[in-house]
Amino acid sequence: MNFTADSKVLVQGIAEALGSLHVPIMRAYGTSIVAGVSAGYGGTTVEDIPVFDLVEQALDITDHIDTTVIFAPPYEVLDAALEAMAAGIRQLILITEGVPPLDMVRLLREAEATETLVVGSSSPGVIVPDQILLGTHPPYCYMSGPVGLISRSGTLTYEVALELTRAGLGQSIAVGIGGDRIHGSSFQQWLQILEEDDCTEAIVLIGEIGGDSEEQAALYIAETIDKPVVAYIAGTTAPKEQISSHAGAIIASQIAGLGAEIGTATSKLAAFKQAKVPVADRPSKIPKLVEQALAKSRTE
Repeated sequence: MNFTADSKVLVQGIAEALGSLHVPIMRAYGTSIVAGVSAGYGGTTVEDIPVFDLVEQALDITDHIDTTVIFAPPYEVLDAALEAMAAGIRQLILITEGVPPLDMVRLLREAEATETLVVGSSSPGVIVPDQILLGTHPPYCYMSGPVGLISRSGTLTYEVALELTRAGLGQSIAVGIGGDRIHGSSFQQWLQILEEDDCTEAIVLIGEIGGDSEEQAALYIAETIDKPVVAYIAGTTAPKEQISSHAGAIIASQIAGLGAEIGTATSKLAAFKQAKVPVADRPSKIPKLVEQALAKSRTE
């Protein structure tokens, strides 16, 4: 992981509506956006940022690019990502929602082969408060501090960050792992990254009903993570018989081969209880649990 104020950033799909909306915010935050790529817009500028038709053309104006933020349309994300990896970019932030699952399978296979970190798709991106903004996080929700946030939900990430900020507990980093059915880096990967991060003293994991990501994360925490972890699960009051969808991520609770209860709020809460991870029943309760966890870890 290399997300710092000195990181050089490329924006693919910079001329798309979402890209052109958030690039000025990212830049105002201090993110060093060196170039943008949008086919057919080569030779133009967005917020004085030079735009190129191809990634390799953007590399002509800088010695390297650390991270690319991809706002390309869903069916163009695979090509954009493959082009970035071919150019040697090893951190990809996929903001786009609804990337075709088979495209993500191919993208992730190439990412594994090239040791590329992929965040998303359907992700709000990454923010390291006071250093760098990569994506759609609203900056006013964040302040620098010791709490690392990992979340499946974009808007819940903002809400929890704001609760922590109001309580005087800032964030070391906030990451939206993505809401599409197939996404890149997992809860486990980020838990390990934050476990090794000197700026992170506690971790907040924000999950949702559907899938088994939270159950797997709870098991991983119990076996591997020493830093204090606090969790929150969205959707605990949703009817069990009703199939819901949040950005394509919340799926039927009956998942083939994983048992009838996997994916339900009951299953996730039980998994965190077994892992001895405190779970807040609402976002406003998270700061208190974090304060208690930090106080305990600092006295041990």
